[in-house]
Amino acid sequence: MRFLKKIFIVLTVLIIVISIGGWMYYSSHKPQYSGEIKLSNIEKETTVYFDDYGIPHIYAENQLDAITALGYVHAQDRLWQMELMRRIAPGRLSEIFGSDMIKNDKFFVSLGIEEASLKSLEKLDKNGDVYKLATAYLNGINQFIENGATPIEFTLIGIEKEPYQLNDIYNILGYMSFSFAMAQKTDPLLTVINEKLGENYVKELGIDFNPNTTLIKNSKEAIESYETMVSNVHEVMKNSPIPPFIGSNSWVVSPKKTTTENVLFANDPHIEYSQPAVWYEAHIVTPDYEMYGYHLAGIPFPLLGHNRNYAWGLTMFENDDLDFYQEENHPADKTKYKTPTGYETYKTATKTIKVKDAEDIVITVRSSRHGPIMNDVIEEISQTEPVTMSWIYTKFDVETLAALYTISRAEDMKDVKKGASMIHAPGLSVMYGDAKGNVAWWAAGKLYKLQPQVNRNFILNGASGEDDPIEYLDFSLNPMAENPPWNYVYSANNQPDTIANIVYPGYYLPEDRAKRIVQLLEPKNNWNKETMAEMINDVTSSVSPDIIKEFTSIMDFNSFNKNEQSAIDILQLWDGSNTVDAVAPTIYNKWIYLYLKNTFEDELGEKLFTQFLSTNLLKKVIADQIKKDTSIWWDDITTSNNIETKKEILSKSLVEAVAFLENQLGSDMKDWNWGKVHTLEHEHPLGKVAALRSYFNIGPFPINGAREVINNRGFDYTDSGLYKVNLGPSTRRIIDFSDIENSISIIPTGQSGNPFSKHYKDQAEMYNKGEFRKMKMNKEEIVNVSTKLIILPKNE
Repeated sequence: MRFLKKIFIVLTVLIIVISIGGWMYYSSHKPQYSGEIKLSNIEKETTVYFDDYGIPHIYAENQLDAITALGYVHAQDRLWQMELMRRIAPGRLSEIFGSDMIKNDKFFVSLGIEEASLKSLEKLDKNGDVYKLATAYLNGINQFIENGATPIEFTLIGIEKEPYQLNDIYNILGYMSFSFAMAQKTDPLLTVINEKLGENYVKELGIDFNPNTTLIKNSKEAIESYETMVSNVHEVMKNSPIPPFIGSNSWVVSPKKTTTENVLFANDPHIEYSQPAVWYEAHIVTPDYEMYGYHLAGIPFPLLGHNRNYAWGLTMFENDDLDFYQEENHPADKTKYKTPTGYETYKTATKTIKVKDAEDIVITVRSSRHGPIMNDVIEEISQTEPVTMSWIYTKFDVETLAALYTISRAEDMKDVKKGASMIHAPGLSVMYGDAKGNVAWWAAGKLYKLQPQVNRNFILNGASGEDDPIEYLDFSLNPMAENPPWNYVYSANNQPDTIANIVYPGYYLPEDRAKRIVQLLEPKNNWNKETMAEMINDVTSSVSPDIIKEFTSIMDFNSFNKNEQSAIDILQLWDGSNTVDAVAPTIYNKWIYLYLKNTFEDELGEKLFTQFLSTNLLKKVIADQIKKDTSIWWDDITTSNNIETKKEILSKSLVEAVAFLENQLGSDMKDWNWGKVHTLEHEHPLGKVAALRSYFNIGPFPINGAREVINNRGFDYTDSGLYKVNLGPSTRRIIDFSDIENSISIIPTGQSGNPFSKHYKDQAEMYNKGEFRKMKMNKEEIVNVSTKLIILPKNE
């Protein structure tokens, strides 16, 4: 008994010690939201109020003190996210994740982002405000690195903290720019289809300008190699631990269309979901400056923001700013390639990739006059056909950081326009509204023209010079609208109208969201904050009911069995709304997937069809293809005795969809609710480890919305019949210039990326329900709901 008693005592002591140790670790690793700290390079006492959602409201005597404080508090909530962001462009993910990220690192070190960053830094005015403020922000980050708690992710993976430098900021902006480029996945795919099947198949994919769609109005062996390129680029972007930027909505309504006679502004950038969430909110107030901004990890100036005078937001322009060229090697010397003026020697650069628990990898990156050779970083591409990537981002000096400074320190509309003109990549639609009643949008990005006969949707000829750009356009020729007579501006990543008879090539999304936005905005002149909030949560498709009508107009209803007929009835009565309890979206999406599969997979093959599903081509072709009575794609080439018709393919797809859903969800259609198959989980990079998933991931949840509705939800079409949402609104913001202090917003999970913080996921439930919280700007209200962190100057 005494022996057992001793064991019991020892175990009890161990449990107590472990509990105390765990509590101490937990307490010491939470973000510090109150008390006092001392920081160097702070001139005057600075106060940070963390409101009831953990958002810092920084009150300082000058902007340098404020942004130093911002760097510190941003790091204590998001240092892990910053670490991932800064590692992508220079190819340093393998250093912490091991060999699984080698392909990603090889790809990104070849793009030239780091070289473009260093070149831009050399030209940065060291006496200018951009440099001083960016350096102050980094100073705040680095003081947290030196004195603050080490995030648990660093401990679990076993990596050391490192000071941040200016080139990290530029590298992060470079990665953001590349993640927008759709040509990376689309051009090689279209080249394969053209070479494999012929131009008649390509023509029907709707890659040409369509003047009849909803346009944004202005007021002014090779085959195998290319297949591998598509597959590898898709894999690299999908494996990235930091989400790429995908699309967005924004609309700004002039006073003539509101009940308050003031501007209303709405924006919801669509980005792949992750944990931590993308945006970090911060409100800065100094005697000469105020801004409520949304920051990327590691970036000192906000990409979205507002104050009492103006608001701006972003959507993706979706212009084509990336081209592929096939070079021609010298027949006797593979170190040279053909140009219009003779043979030139490839430029070479040696890159070292450090790999966790393995030997370093040394690669040689070759570049032509167009850009890096992808054969060197995607080993499976045939070495006899050099294919280079020409990306506008690396062709000009990078001024993105200065542009963000200019926009976020604007005095009036022309300053924001100037900032937009400084961004040559990525292509962005900069949306604008202000307290004076102005509304506007500008397409930011360096646009360029090729010879009329050159089709940028395919891999181009690099040797002749005939496929090279012939003119870079002045910003004044970019699509834009300022205070248009229709009294609103909007962007939903759709095709802009022409200006000066120029059609701007791009990988624009279909008209679905644009059409719905126009349908809602156009007839009403009594908009207010509440109706704007309803609109930004709208889940009704403007196109799906028309697709159903196309099918039901040609089908033979009596040829279907009872359950199939019931499914058709449900679809015919559907208004296009995608709520979690609805049945029609479950039937519709399975039918659409099978219609696409039965239409395209026989010609493309399984591999190319899967890659096709990951491009914007797929989204555009759904409605366009189903309108065609005759199409080269309708025939199933695997059947030799007959030629399938549109009616046969669509009917077959419905039969297969109903049979699949009966097996998946049961025979009773009332149980086929959309929320059972349409779910959202916010995934942390460490959540991929099963034992850590419940600690780091948030969800899964049944979720409203669908592809290409205003409340946009992206997912991959697969055979599973499950629609795991992977992208959507990264924030929803409504700015009301009649009541600026009560403007509203929400983010998908929480302000903090620290799993020990109470603000790690405290907005998730509200976000799922389509609810909002205030973006507080009234100091008295802020103080009443906040904790208080005082930052004092540190005596050196």
